[in-house]
Amino acid sequence: MNMKRRTFLGYSAALAATACTSPLSITAQGSSAKSPGLDALNPSGIRVAGIRMVPVAGGKYKVWTKRMGSGPVKVLLLHGGPGFPHDYLEAMESFLPPAGIEMYYYDQLGVGNSDIPDDPALWTLPRYLTEVEEVRRGLGLDHFVLYGHSWGGILAMEYALHYQQHLRGLVISNMTAGTQAYLKRTAALKTQLLSPEALAKFNALEAAKRYDDPAYTRIVMEDLYPKMICRLTPWPEPVTRAFRLVNEKIYNQMQGKSEFEVTGNLKDWERWDRLHEIKVKALTMGSKYDEMDPDDMRKMATLMGDAKCVICPNGSHLDLWDDQAFYFQHLLGFLGSV
Repeated sequence: MNMKRRTFLGYSAALAATACTSPLSITAQGSSAKSPGLDALNPSGIRVAGIRMVPVAGGKYKVWTKRMGSGPVKVLLLHGGPGFPHDYLEAMESFLPPAGIEMYYYDQLGVGNSDIPDDPALWTLPRYLTEVEEVRRGLGLDHFVLYGHSWGGILAMEYALHYQQHLRGLVISNMTAGTQAYLKRTAALKTQLLSPEALAKFNALEAAKRYDDPAYTRIVMEDLYPKMICRLTPWPEPVTRAFRLVNEKIYNQMQGKSEFEVTGNLKDWERWDRLHEIKVKALTMGSKYDEMDPDDMRKMATLMGDAKCVICPNGSHLDLWDDQAFYFQHLLGFLGSV
């Protein structure tokens, strides 16, 4: 839920992927089709690099998915945002498939290679939760591991509370269990990371809701994000690509105009009192420098029935990049145990 870059406000979201049919009759082994018969969204009998379009919103729209690797453990990846595409999760490709784990990307509706309708009624947590279940059914997944990063962690918790019977395991990465805990952490980070002068300026701009002011952008980009979002210099290309393709309309409606205030429809989201209902084997992951409090990640693991927590000592919100070796050592260890 919690990644935004003012630098990319001028860029458009990626165009939705479109299905195509070939005039040629081609037969090939290894088709990605999951079910026999006519499929209006996916051509049959050809190889498509694991890509499959899945109908969502009751069949009105379609979302893009991609399978990589093969193995008995299947992991569906839920990216962050809201309003970001899957691209920044591409670090997964270097670790999961070589370990014999079958992974599935998907771009949530409104971003990346999926359909991008201009309909504010679609950008709600309940609708996205339904979408995850539609994707699960469309891919034919059951007894699978659900991985959610940031906003994807919210979706993962919600899915576990509503559809736990389908899960083999659950990973909640870099997401606390409530908006108020998130705001408490970001308020503390502002005080820790900014000089008194910069903090006063930042708070004044925020109070005036001048989020597009160049001074606000400069403080965010130069003083805050390099320390709490991704601590690498330069940022990896899949990360900058994802930020370039953000759908600001979705982010603004659900999160709000600022990373440090939640004014969108997620502002009252809290699930601390329901975590005990999650009984599936789970892993919470966080980092020392993350915009999510590591203590929250530890607390979440204690509240679930069968969970453990891993905190990356050198990472931030994108610890799958800036504390990569440690992150994937423990993620793979968990996936090998489910």
